[in-house]
Amino acid sequence: MKILKSIIALFIIMLIISCSSTKKESEVNIKIIETTDIHGSIFPFDFIGNKEQNNSLAQVYTYVKIQRNDSSQEVLLIDNGDILQGQPVVYYSNFENTNSEHICASVMNYMKYDAGTVGNHDIEAGHDVYDKLIKEFKHPWLAANAINIKTKEPYFKPYTIIERKGVKIAVIGLITPAIPKWLPENIWEGIEFEDMVVSAKKWMKIVKEKEKPDLIIGLFHAGVDYEYNNETDTTNKNENASVLVAKKVPGFDIIFTGHDHKEYNFTVKSDDSSEVLILDPRSHARFVAVADVNFKWNTETKSYDKKILGSIVSSSDYKADSSFMTIFNDFYNEVKSYVNRKISYINSEISTRNSYFGDSEFIDLIHNMQLEKSGAEISFASPLNFDTKIQKGDIIVSDMFKLYKYENLLYTMELSGKEIKNYLEFSYDYWVNTMKSAEDNIIKLKKTENGGLALITPYYNFSSAEGINYTVDVTKEKGERINISSRTNGEKFDLDKMYKVAINSYRGNGGGNHLTEGAKITKEELNSRILKSTDKDLRYYLMKWIEEQDTIYPVKNNNWKFIPKKLVEKAKKRDYELLFNENKLTYKP
Repeated sequence: MKILKSIIALFIIMLIISCSSTKKESEVNIKIIETTDIHGSIFPFDFIGNKEQNNSLAQVYTYVKIQRNDSSQEVLLIDNGDILQGQPVVYYSNFENTNSEHICASVMNYMKYDAGTVGNHDIEAGHDVYDKLIKEFKHPWLAANAINIKTKEPYFKPYTIIERKGVKIAVIGLITPAIPKWLPENIWEGIEFEDMVVSAKKWMKIVKEKEKPDLIIGLFHAGVDYEYNNETDTTNKNENASVLVAKKVPGFDIIFTGHDHKEYNFTVKSDDSSEVLILDPRSHARFVAVADVNFKWNTETKSYDKKILGSIVSSSDYKADSSFMTIFNDFYNEVKSYVNRKISYINSEISTRNSYFGDSEFIDLIHNMQLEKSGAEISFASPLNFDTKIQKGDIIVSDMFKLYKYENLLYTMELSGKEIKNYLEFSYDYWVNTMKSAEDNIIKLKKTENGGLALITPYYNFSSAEGINYTVDVTKEKGERINISSRTNGEKFDLDKMYKVAINSYRGNGGGNHLTEGAKITKEELNSRILKSTDKDLRYYLMKWIEEQDTIYPVKNNNWKFIPKKLVEKAKKRDYELLFNENKLTYKP
């Protein structure tokens, strides 16, 4: 009997403890801070331009510390991907100093991130890099729709649960599923990317039934405009499906977006008429998105009533945290030494500015390396920085990030003469208007809501060719502008002949749709057209190619131009002013 009484007493005590541990506080305030698309902006210094900058994670950390010191609230710090590409800081940690802990792991662990989602440029760094970071991050790295082909389970964690003062918060991560359009398969080998809406429906059901959270957050590395690039709300694996998920998958309270480098703070209604807050703080740690959530316990419904307020906060209002800068000072100096190493000398300045109006020394430098490295007959290349230049004098490592922004591989592909022409027709339709008079713009521009101007198509889709002589007649309609007169070596250009073409892996995998919509090559056929690929990124080979030469003499090959001359000269001068001198171009995608 005594034993039975003891067991009953112990059971009652345990029941009391259990009940007290699950008791909800009457009111809790939680502040959720999101960073996204940092692109290596860890320090308040631009290692490419060799100058101080007023945006960095060091400044974000100052803001985060202030918020954490406010005892009236609990703070969550989350990141939405694309941190592994951009500044030389991350390139150095990705590919040069690979034996040490990755700088992003060191920094984000120090800042005590609670969760993060993987971005497409994080995948671009390759398996060696992101597989290492999965182990080094102390916070979970999410992507529910990145599926391990072998196990059929998410390659990264699908979601995480965070608790603050009894409030249970679920964070579901999704990545843009368009990665196979842009990146070579060896980089994402073993992973398939599921449609965001399909994945969100599946994991929403699991999270609600298994976890019963008080708040559900979507942390999506995907943009807001689901009609971008001619996609629709029914497009399978839509690149920017964040709002589609908000509308079609009831249950989310807040969706933090990214990928498109734009600022958003608005609400949409889901299919069940509930409101979902959409937040996006642009990119490069210039801003953070903040959701302030007030939870009040409702004794009748036995659940929290929630009030959610979104805001965008500028990091430039805060100084870099001194302890942050001290702890990472050695790495900072190590990268400064790396980017300042001389690799050659260039005897005249080159700029991307002229590349929008005809052949240019800047793009031809890339063309020449691609042709030599690949052994191809024809090369395609685009400006990857909207407005940048390399000045006359010593070329240093940081100049390579101006010359080539992304970690694309170099492909050699087989294309017919007709496909090459159609590719160019498609490219220049992105690029130029059909001009009726000299008063028309050459470059396709649109007016923005604030009265400024914007490029209709991202400049990195303005792809020109080397290895052939051609003209672009701006008075002609789409599909009739390009006239290829010959190969640059004097040989005849044959529409029926197959040619070896040097092209970056983004474009070679269908990025920009030049090959799929333009040249009419199916996505399934693209892989069979790849004759070979480099094992390292194009910037690496550009650096080695330049390093082998004591002096670089930039030349314009003059193999293409806009015609008719009398019509375009006045318009070129005016458009140049619009793009670069009058600062009227308010958005450069």
